[in-house]
Amino acid sequence: MIDTSRSETPDDSPYRRAVAGEPAASPLAESSASADSSRPAAAAPADPPWERTLIVELARDALVERRRSRRWRVGLRLVGLALIVAAAAVAFGWFRGVWQPTAGHHTAMIDIKGVIQVGGEVEAEAVVAALQAAFSDRNTAGVVLRINSPGGSPVQAGIIHDEIRRLRKQNPTIPVYAVVEEMCASGGYYLAAAADRIFVDKASLIGSIGVVIDGFGLTGLLEKAGVERRLITAGVNKGFLDPFSPLSPQQRAHAQQMLDEIHRQFVTVVREGRGNRLRESPDMFSGLVWTGERGIELGLADDFGTVDTVAREVIKAEAVIDFTRKDSLFDRLARRMGAAAGESLAARLQMTNGELHLR
Repeated sequence: MIDTSRSETPDDSPYRRAVAGEPAASPLAESSASADSSRPAAAAPADPPWERTLIVELARDALVERRRSRRWRVGLRLVGLALIVAAAAVAFGWFRGVWQPTAGHHTAMIDIKGVIQVGGEVEAEAVVAALQAAFSDRNTAGVVLRINSPGGSPVQAGIIHDEIRRLRKQNPTIPVYAVVEEMCASGGYYLAAAADRIFVDKASLIGSIGVVIDGFGLTGLLEKAGVERRLITAGVNKGFLDPFSPLSPQQRAHAQQMLDEIHRQFVTVVREGRGNRLRESPDMFSGLVWTGERGIELGLADDFGTVDTVAREVIKAEAVIDFTRKDSLFDRLARRMGAAAGESLAARLQMTNGELHLR
């Protein structure tokens, strides 16, 4: 009897499939067949069909394109943000630095705007740096100080004044002119006196050649409030100008002596700077303020003019380049934080509120 069970089973071997040109069985099918058969699979799977390959390639290309598009979007957003920050920096002067001039002769302008004091709107360090940059530029034909200041610290004004004179001596071909717009009083005039000529508007305020110490005496208020002031010092005059202590005749005389000495320095600076142009009168150095028109008559100023007219008609370099050093946003925040901390410390230590001003 012949056994036909083996011959009736179809041959599904990889060899037969290869000879017949049929696609190889999938790995899942072969693994299933190998589980039912005692013989292990002997051949590796063939390449996947072209449809699957196409789908994989399309998916890969779509993923690459999506990543490229995302990078472009992120890049454009960063560029836009950088442009916004740069525009804000230019508008608000966040970054500190001196304007770099273009080629060609120009007039260098430096702003003196606000109270002159350490950590204030006008600080000697920043003005001196701007002056040095202006004089060191080989294209600078002249320097103009545009002044709008009520005065301030005699020390800070003196530093700026001395630097102007030093740079003028080193660079005799570069003139320095002061142009007063609204006000050039006290410390503002102190540094303006170092300029070759002073130009004003007829309604400008100029002068105030004097010195002052201001403060308050609160001893009577403490007595009325029933508050006892307890100030312990080592040194008889250590509480000098303390607003909660009485001012003795000796301390008043000492304060007056200091003021007179600084006032004499101020007067000397004005006389040296203005020379025989001054038409001195008894009240010239009394602290009075005059209009620009009257200031020309007294010899405190030379002529009427603005930054543009001085650049165009006097210096003969119409292009005006701003050399003013501007504080960054971070410098301003640091200064305000430092000022707040200083005021808090002064309040805790109960320091005197007497301050010395050229005014």
